[in-house]
Amino acid sequence: MSCSICEKRKEKRFCLAVHGRICPQCCGEQREVTLDCPSECIYLQQAREHEKDSLPRNTDPSRLFPQVDIGEAFLYEHEHLILGLSYALAKSARANRGVNDADLIAALASMAQSCETLVNSGLHYETPISSMTQQGIADEVQEMVKSYRKAEEQHLGYSRLRDSDVLRGLVFLLRLGETHSSGRPKSKGFVDFLFAQFPEKESSLATPDETVSRLIVP
Repeated sequence: MSCSICEKRKEKRFCLAVHGRICPQCCGEQREVTLDCPSECIYLQQAREHEKDSLPRNTDPSRLFPQVDIGEAFLYEHEHLILGLSYALAKSARANRGVNDADLIAALASMAQSCETLVNSGLHYETPISSMTQQGIADEVQEMVKSYRKAEEQHLGYSRLRDSDVLRGLVFLLRLGETHSSGRPKSKGFVDFLFAQFPEKESSLATPDETVSRLIVP
């Protein structure tokens, strides 16, 4: 039988995205490009394993905010912030299964740009986000930051979270996203990475406020 996609070459593997059998060449060429490959696909998993040590593809270094320094001390001291921001990203992706890596990365870049303007000039300028999907991600993250500061005030009597800390957290996740994404249009490598950190059953056990409080209070 011939491949369900090209209808020319011989089919050799079952594709969960098309629910049919396709050839290896179409699998490799169309994976996460025209095909919405589910994370349980063994061929997708093999490709990610093979690509995981590769440098991010087609990434302009200037997009990763090289001027923002993120040292090990920051990651250690602000682990709870990183977890909170990551949780917000995972939650937004679960609420909208159409979210892919490109959406998360674009939303993080827009938020980081706005936050950098605030840190450097004190001006509250929101970088426009044209995509409703990406705006939904940004809203979830911004709500998490508000909840984080509120939880600090409740437990510490004041909020110690600085805008510069939020900027570093956003940039860290932006860089992390580029590392875990294949760079293909429909890639969900970063999405699946976040889902692995916050399993759905565990995520549903607590409200966002409760989760942030748990992250802040030892």
